[in-house]
Amino acid sequence: MLAVIKSFALKGLEGYLVDVEVDISNGLPGLEIVGLPDTAVKESRERVRAAIRNSGMDYPLGRITVNLAPADTKKEGPVFDLPIAVGILAASGQLMNENFGKYVFLGELSLDGSARGVTGVLPSVMGIIEKTCFQEVIVPDDNADEAALVTGAKILPVNSLAQVVAFLDGRAVIKAHKVNINEMMMRNRENCSDDMAEVNGHYRVKRALEVAAAGGHNILMTGPPGSGKTMMARRLRQIVPQMTLPEALEVTKIYSVAGLLKGGQPLLPERPFRSPHHNVSRSGMIGGGSSPRPGEISLAHFGVLYLDELPEFARDTLESLRQPMEDGKVCISRVHGSIEYPARMMVVASMNPCPCGYLGDTSIQCDCTPVQISRYRHRVSGPLMDRMDIHVEVPRIKYQDLRETYRNETSAQIRLRVEAAREIQHKRFAGTYIRSNSQMGGPEIKKYCQIDDAAAELIKNAFENLHLSARAYKKILKVARTIADLDNSGNIRQNHVAEAIQYRGNDRRYQPGL
Repeated sequence: MLAVIKSFALKGLEGYLVDVEVDISNGLPGLEIVGLPDTAVKESRERVRAAIRNSGMDYPLGRITVNLAPADTKKEGPVFDLPIAVGILAASGQLMNENFGKYVFLGELSLDGSARGVTGVLPSVMGIIEKTCFQEVIVPDDNADEAALVTGAKILPVNSLAQVVAFLDGRAVIKAHKVNINEMMMRNRENCSDDMAEVNGHYRVKRALEVAAAGGHNILMTGPPGSGKTMMARRLRQIVPQMTLPEALEVTKIYSVAGLLKGGQPLLPERPFRSPHHNVSRSGMIGGGSSPRPGEISLAHFGVLYLDELPEFARDTLESLRQPMEDGKVCISRVHGSIEYPARMMVVASMNPCPCGYLGDTSIQCDCTPVQISRYRHRVSGPLMDRMDIHVEVPRIKYQDLRETYRNETSAQIRLRVEAAREIQHKRFAGTYIRSNSQMGGPEIKKYCQIDDAAAELIKNAFENLHLSARAYKKILKVARTIADLDNSGNIRQNHVAEAIQYRGNDRRYQPGL
């Protein structure tokens, strides 16, 4: 007898409907799974056998063949345990009703027959609603909140195989699970004691971070050890605006696929802040592996990717960032095809000016040789430095500034200005893919970054004296547009351009001794 059960498989963040075809015939007892299953799918043979028996049902003794169609795409993970088990019970005549054809089944099974949560449920349910005619999805209890985030889906949570069988036979009722998405989005920010009010002095650096947050610009901070680079970078998360619901869902999809959703937190309303160690591999940074998974740049999507001690990262790891920083996505190619992950992150980096860290310091003498300084600086390529919109020096703080607190603003005060600037950009780019000034392309720069003759003369002098690239010229215009938005100015004025230019003062490679 043949039974066909519907399930869903993912390829990156996109997916496709899978027909779990189960046939039971005469022959030597056994279960064979075909259709390019990976190891986790093949091992479902033992899980399904034990789950059926321990749920009080009979495991058929005939020859069982399971085909996962389409058969030319690789299937991964234990998500097919539940549909395979239901298919075996249906093909062996143990399901009285044949109404299982209107449901899509997702879930892993324990040996005792209980249902376990799986990764990637949110993008799977999204794909089911967007690409198929199915609306009713049976998922494990652990994934119920995550799956119910999808509008238009009827989520039926189950805790065991026995409950699924009782439901399909009409002996039990499962209520559709619903969640309050607005309540999840309105949850308070993470309990975090990091506040900009605790940062004394460094007013120019804090201003640069505010501009970066307002326009989604990449920023590089250079300064001696202990000057506060890491401290301020970690407080950046408190001044970036909260994500919109579509952004939150897109980020949650990535974390769902990566298996990083925390229990009791089906939706991520806060922008991610990723800070990988400098020994991270290239695959760990951009994603990959034999079964490609999102890397740090995708996990920082719509958030912050903080690279502390930038020159200490492997050069090939840093160079792999160049294309995603421009395109906002990363494409991972493998023999069986390519997978694309979003990577629209804000890169925040920090570094010392030299190996010892004290080049240019007024208190401690630098003891590095010119060769050592040059070698250290060249660990970060010019093209990557050129992609940093804002360059700012973080000098050693003076004692009088360390004691001064009356001029300090809280993160909440700064965030109000950032959110106001982002709202201007939201209205400006309504109906387009652009969410912030940093994403503007050539046509948008030409339309929204008009400058007068005085500002143009300023940029001309900077272009010649600082030997700027065409990319740096465009970044100055985009940063100036953000500064004007913070000033609530419709036009980019000369002072806005002047401030943007000063954030490119480090574009030239440092000369030892200067």
